[in-house]
Amino acid sequence: MSDFQAIKEECCEANIQLPKTGLVDITFGNVSVSDPARRVFAIKPSGVDYDDLTPDHMVVLDYEGKVLEGDLRPSSDTPTHRCLFLNFEGIRSVVHTHSRTAVSFAQAARDIPCMGTTHADYFYGDVPASRDMTAEEIAAGYEWETGEVIVKTFAERGINPLEIPAVLVRNHGPFAWGPSGAKAVETALALEVVAEMALKALQLNPEAPLIAQHLLDKHYLRKHGANAYYGQK
Repeated sequence: MSDFQAIKEECCEANIQLPKTGLVDITFGNVSVSDPARRVFAIKPSGVDYDDLTPDHMVVLDYEGKVLEGDLRPSSDTPTHRCLFLNFEGIRSVVHTHSRTAVSFAQAARDIPCMGTTHADYFYGDVPASRDMTAEEIAAGYEWETGEVIVKTFAERGINPLEIPAVLVRNHGPFAWGPSGAKAVETALALEVVAEMALKALQLNPEAPLIAQHLLDKHYLRKHGANAYYGQK
C-alpha cells in the first residue's frame, strides 16, 4: 500500500464529489489534499474524467513540486495549489472550479458582496476578486503566479484566508479551501450559492446594501471560533 494512501483516498473522493455538486462542467475542476506535517499533497490528474477516477490515479507531490508518486500528469493548476499550501497556514485542501455564477463575478472583476446571513455563515465578509495578471506574470509561470496573485490579494487587503476561505481569480474563476477535502468542496459549493444570491439581489436592486456588521458577526461567529455554538459537539 502507498505511503500516501490516506490523502490519495481523501483526494479522490473529494474530486468525485465535484460533478455531483453541479460545480463543474466537462473536467473544469480539481481538488488537492495535503499532509502538512509531511509537506506533501495529492491532486487530481489532468484531464481525467471524474467517473474514471480511483485513488491510484491521484498524483502525489512534495511542497517543492517534485512528483513522489503517480504515473499521470498532475492537474495543470498544481502550482497554484502548491503556492496556497506554502502561504496559507492551516489549510489542508484546495478546490478550483469554473462554477458559473462565481466565474461571472470573476469576469466582471467584482467581489462577491456579503449581503446576507447565508454568505455570513461561510465567509466573514466579501469574497475578493484579484487584480489582473500582468503579461510578465503570465509568461513567467502562469499557474504559480496565479497563486502569488491570490496570496498578494489577501495580504494587501488584510484578509485572513481562514475567515474568507475563497477567492475569485480575475477573468478565470474561484479557488476555495478548507481543513479537509469534503469541507473544501462544501465551501466551493457555498461560494457558488452565495454568488447566485448576490447576483439576483443586485439585479433586483443595484443599490442593495451590505449586511450590517453586527449581523455578520453573529452569523459567522456562531459557527466559527472559540465561542461557536452552531451544530453538535
